[in-house]
Amino acid sequence: MARKPGLATRIWRSVFRTPLTPRTERERKRVVLNHLVLHMRPVRLPERTVAFRHTFGLGGMAAALVLMLILTGVLLMFVYEPTPERAYGSIQALRRDVRFGGLVRNVHHWSANLLVIITFLHLLRTFFTGAFHGARQFNWVIGTLLLLVVLAANFTGYLLPWDQLSYWAITIVTAMLGYVPAIGDGLRQLARGGSEIGSATLINFYTFHTTVFPVTLVTLMAFHFWRVRKAGGVVVPRAYDEPVAEKPDTVLFVPSLLAREFVTALVLVASVLVISVAFDAGLAEPANPGMSPNPAKAPWYFLGLQELLLHFHPTWAVVILPGLALLGLLAIPYLRYDEPMEGPWFLSATGRSLAIAGALAAFALTPLWVLLDEYVTDWSGWLAGLPPGLSEGLVPAVIALGVMWGVVRFAARQHGGNRQEVLQAAFAFVATALVILTIVGVWFRGEGMALTWPWTS
Repeated sequence: MARKPGLATRIWRSVFRTPLTPRTERERKRVVLNHLVLHMRPVRLPERTVAFRHTFGLGGMAAALVLMLILTGVLLMFVYEPTPERAYGSIQALRRDVRFGGLVRNVHHWSANLLVIITFLHLLRTFFTGAFHGARQFNWVIGTLLLLVVLAANFTGYLLPWDQLSYWAITIVTAMLGYVPAIGDGLRQLARGGSEIGSATLINFYTFHTTVFPVTLVTLMAFHFWRVRKAGGVVVPRAYDEPVAEKPDTVLFVPSLLAREFVTALVLVASVLVISVAFDAGLAEPANPGMSPNPAKAPWYFLGLQELLLHFHPTWAVVILPGLALLGLLAIPYLRYDEPMEGPWFLSATGRSLAIAGALAAFALTPLWVLLDEYVTDWSGWLAGLPPGLSEGLVPAVIALGVMWGVVRFAARQHGGNRQEVLQAAFAFVATALVILTIVGVWFRGEGMALTWPWTS
C-alpha cells in the first residue's frame, strides 16, 4: 500500500508543482483551494474590487511593510544591545562593521515610517468609500486599533538608537502623559519605568517594540483580513447613481488579484530599497540627559499633538481633544445615517463637493489659526479672570470647533447633502487640519518652537 505523502510534501506540491494555467474550471478551483494564501483570501471575489484605483493596494502594502519590518527587525536584534551604555555603540557598529548593516537599518526605518502613512491612507480610503456599514462595522474598529498599534510600535522603536534626537523626543512625549488629570504622574512613571528616562525605560521600550506590539499587530491584522473575507471582500465600487448589484460578476483570486498584489509588493519593496540607499536613517550625537537640543521635537507622527500644545491648555491638547477625536473615529460606523451609502468614492457628487469644501476650508483656516495664535491672540490675558483650563482650553476649543461646524453647515446649505455626506465634510476638515499641523511642526518650527521658514532653520 502506497504511503500517503506528508503535510510538507503536499504543501510543496500545491505551491510549486501545480500548473499555473489549469484547463478546466474545476482544476482552477482546486489550485486555489490548495493554495496557502486562501487562509486569508476567498476563492472568488467581485471583479470590480480587483481594480487598483479602487483600493490602491493599501491594505496589501501595509501587510508587506509589516513583513519587511519583522524580517529586518530580527536581523537588527542580532547586533543591538538594549542598555544605555551600549545601545548607541551597537548602532554605530551595525553601520560601520556589519556588511549591509546600515542598509538593513535604513529599510527598517523607512518601512516603519511608510507604514504610518500607508495605514492612515488606508483609513481614509475606507472612510471615503463608505466601507464601514453592515458587516464591516466592527472591522472599522479593528482598523482603528491597528493604526494605534502602528503608532505605538513606531514610538517604542524611536528610543532605541539612544541618541539626542530619540532621547529628547521620547522625553517630550512621555512628559505629555503628565497632563492627564489625576493619573498623569503615574502614567508618566509607568511609561518611563521610573521618574527619569534610563535603563528601565530602554528595556521596557525594547520589550514592547520587539515582542508585545509585533504580536498584537500580526494578531489584529489576521483578524482584520478574516473579517474582510467574512464580509464578502472589500466594498464593491460603483458609480454615484448606480444601484448596489445583488450578484456582481466575480473572478478567481488566482491569478486576478494575486498577480496584482504580487506586483504591488515588488514595486513597494523596490521603492523602499531605493529610498534606503538614497536616504540614510541618520544618527545624532549620543543621548545627553543634561543638554536638550533646541528645538526638542516629538517624532513627526506626534508633532500635530505637540503643535496643539502650543495653542491649547495641555489637558485639552493632550487628553480632551485627542480623546474626543478617537471616540468619534470609533463611533463612525454606529452613528445614525439617512441611508447607508457605500461603494462610490466620496459617496456622491454632493459628497465629493462637501469633502473638497471641508478640506479646502481646513487648508486655509488652520495656518490662519496658527498665525493668529502666534502673533495676535492672548487667551490668558484677555480672559484673565478665568482658570487656565477655561481661558486657554475650553474657550479656544469651542471657537475652533464652532468655526469647523459653521464651515461644514454653510457648505451643506450650498450643496445639500445627507448626514453621511455632512460627516464626510467634517472628517475631511479634521484630517486636513491634522496634516497641516503636522507639517507646521515638522518644517515651520525653529528654536524655542517659534515659527520660522524651513530654509532659515
